[in-house]
Amino acid sequence: MSKPQTARVPRRSRAAAAVLAAGVALVGGLVPGPAGASSHREAPLIAADPTVDNTDLYAFVSPDKHDTTTIVANFFGFQEPNGGPNFYPFATDAHYDINIDNDGDAKADLVFRYTFSTDDRRKNNTFLYNNGQVTSINDDNLLFRQNYSIQLFDEHGGSRYLVQNARVAPSNVGPASMPDFRLLRDQAITKIGGYGVSYAGPSDDAFFADLRVFDLLYGGNLSEVGQDTLRGYNVNTIALQIPSHLLAVKGDPKRNPVIGIWSDTERQSLKLSPGKASPEGDFVQVSRLGNPLVNEVVSPAGLKDAFNALKPEQDRNVKALVDRVVNPELPKLIEQIYKIKAPDTPRDDLKEIFLTGVTTKAGGPIKADLNSQLNNADVDANRFAASEMLRLNMGVMPTAQPNRLGVLAGDLQGFPNGRRLTDDVVDIAIQAMEGAAQSGKLVDALATGDKVDANDVAFEQRFPYVAVPNNQAVNTNAVQQAQVEKKSSILPDLPAGALVGGAIGALVLLGGAVYLWRKRPTKARHRSNRPW
Repeated sequence: MSKPQTARVPRRSRAAAAVLAAGVALVGGLVPGPAGASSHREAPLIAADPTVDNTDLYAFVSPDKHDTTTIVANFFGFQEPNGGPNFYPFATDAHYDINIDNDGDAKADLVFRYTFSTDDRRKNNTFLYNNGQVTSINDDNLLFRQNYSIQLFDEHGGSRYLVQNARVAPSNVGPASMPDFRLLRDQAITKIGGYGVSYAGPSDDAFFADLRVFDLLYGGNLSEVGQDTLRGYNVNTIALQIPSHLLAVKGDPKRNPVIGIWSDTERQSLKLSPGKASPEGDFVQVSRLGNPLVNEVVSPAGLKDAFNALKPEQDRNVKALVDRVVNPELPKLIEQIYKIKAPDTPRDDLKEIFLTGVTTKAGGPIKADLNSQLNNADVDANRFAASEMLRLNMGVMPTAQPNRLGVLAGDLQGFPNGRRLTDDVVDIAIQAMEGAAQSGKLVDALATGDKVDANDVAFEQRFPYVAVPNNQAVNTNAVQQAQVEKKSSILPDLPAGALVGGAIGALVLLGGAVYLWRKRPTKARHRSNRPW
């Protein structure tokens, strides 16, 4: 099948947070393999261009609409909620793409491309984002607005617009300006005729992890854990809920339930002429994300920028990248710091998770058929190409009680079979990289992971499922804690018994003083203004 031309169909991958692409496991024949976490600022070049930095990618069967699939792509991480006056708009000179490969040839069969435009009504009149309370998405008081369009490219190179001039939810300026932000968020959910619904706008960063992993792997003694580094920060979110049959080979998700997903961003290059540089060149891929943490922890520093520019179809031919998958660095670091022996290499279990999906048809060590396009009935196995992407089996229905460890705990709808918002990819990754994919057993010494087991804000039960964005400063809790500590420091640091004894002694002295005062001569008592 032909695909959209490279110039029209971009890609990218990313990673960011805790321990490393993690894996999969199972109790009945499936064992843990690698997968990943998140990717904020994971490569040198994209760290300097946060507006188009992919931070996380999620894909799951919609928990309330089982015939649909939801894809959530987050960008522009570490947004301080009070970051006015400009806050955090989407880039207007970029392509934000969600790519679907349903036949396993590592090329996009469908590309949903989001492009954004800005309607800035402030001109030279004010610096404010809004000049009064905003109670609807079309409120005249909302002075800075963005709109977006969705263009769909198909496998034959054709394209059509699904949506034009849909509204982006505004930044959450604060409770005085936007007392009911959920209302504004819901008004920004756009129906796509025959293609489901879409949302573009801010949200609470759904990724949860203790990022002190970069300080000698949690302090060198697991003392630096239990702190959700992403707590209180926002991201820009693109969410898309689509009928699953529209994503499957031949429109049949029963025969062909597995799809591969990755998101990417493209920037327009400059056209140079004597004394002039104008943004008229080709669009080039600057960011790419499939499985979490791949570029951040698997790729070495010298390969990170290059990985962000790679197409999935190129992955298998980049020896330096494949070598890092089968001979990963993280287990060696854990052995060096924590004296836990690294599994033997080459790690074919990790290759299966990252590059082919879990299947018995690729000769890998994990004896299960879960989420490789090779498992689709109408796929030509001769055209299959190993590549890095997030893979989802749309035929595995949501469980009533999702387990944060996903496949590792026998919950087959969880990561690395797609990725739900609640999946604890960091803890999964730690165990997978330490050999759980090969042994089927957890490493007890690392069983508690980073001790951040859930997001600090509850996710929602309906589309777009992400939590509404924060509107208080990230350091709000730190300031309140400091005030409490300051008040408590007024008292001397004495044993509890000494404090109790001191209080009793003070009461005795006060009682004695009152008794002596009341025994004074009557005239003296009358000269006093005291009631006793």
